[in-house]
Amino acid sequence: MNQHLQLVRTFRETFSFPQEDFGAKVSLSEIQIILHQALLMEDGGNVFKALQGGDMAEILNSLVDLAYCALDAVAMQGEDVREIPVSWRHDGHVISLAKLLSDKINHCMDGQTEHYSEVYCFCVHLTRSFINADFNKAFQAVHDNYMSRLDESR
Repeated sequence: MNQHLQLVRTFRETFSFPQEDFGAKVSLSEIQIILHQALLMEDGGNVFKALQGGDMAEILNSLVDLAYCALDAVAMQGEDVREIPVSWRHDGHVISLAKLLSDKINHCMDGQTEHYSEVYCFCVHLTRSFINADFNKAFQAVHDNYMSRLDESR
């Protein structure tokens, strides 16, 4: 199982959010797809705002949030991340990055694990190649922040 997906599954389990058993491969309902699409679009918008502002820490945080959201849909279905190759190369124009990210988010409207995996893999690729950051470390920090909400709710 993908290490980041395991963290998302742990988060869902800790907060008693429903998810299928790993390996179940169950499709999301239409309403679950719509709700996840709204979340992906919101997180994608945050990536665009961060890109506009040029703050690398904000870009990193927003990319990891988007990846976490994409993995959440995978966890709900009981599937594993599919490693999807990313062919984007920085061409000097941020608009090409924004267009490709928008397209990947839009493909998720079908609720297929492959498309959520594409969003996740693209976020990993951008983190490592575009902003030259440690995705694993950033993902763990975001996960730890989400898990700290358990302490706050007690």
